[in-house]
Amino acid sequence: MNNLDLDYQNPEGYTDIPDKKNVLNWIRIACQQVLPCALSLRITSIEEAQELNRQYRKKNYATNILSFPFEPPPGTMQTNYLGDLVLCKAVTEQESLEQRKPLYDHWAHLIIHGTLHLQGYDHSNESEAREMEALEVTLLKKLGIKNPYQSK
Repeated sequence: MNNLDLDYQNPEGYTDIPDKKNVLNWIRIACQQVLPCALSLRITSIEEAQELNRQYRKKNYATNILSFPFEPPPGTMQTNYLGDLVLCKAVTEQESLEQRKPLYDHWAHLIIHGTLHLQGYDHSNESEAREMEALEVTLLKKLGIKNPYQSK
């Protein structure tokens, strides 16, 4: 049974990104409580990530992942569409090097992190950050990935 519909976009034609099977697994783990669901993930360039970050967050730099939760218009039926994720490949790779984390693990972490944002999790204050990080650590552990918040 397909309980997750993913629109996996790669407009730049990158060949060295995680395959859809892994991405689906990461998202499915993060969406346990809201399945079935649907979302979009777009792997993008620095330029596009910077433009979207500037346009929607008023920050003029490329960031690792952006989350755009879907909000149905008033008066419409609830949908299982969670929203859109935009992940910048180059920023993800650079962070992986700087933080000395395996690239695969960092991809998984960011996609899980973004998917949690689509479900309403946030880290705008210390309490929310602790809750979200603890959930991320638990989910990543299911994948055999170490706590990304512990320094080596």
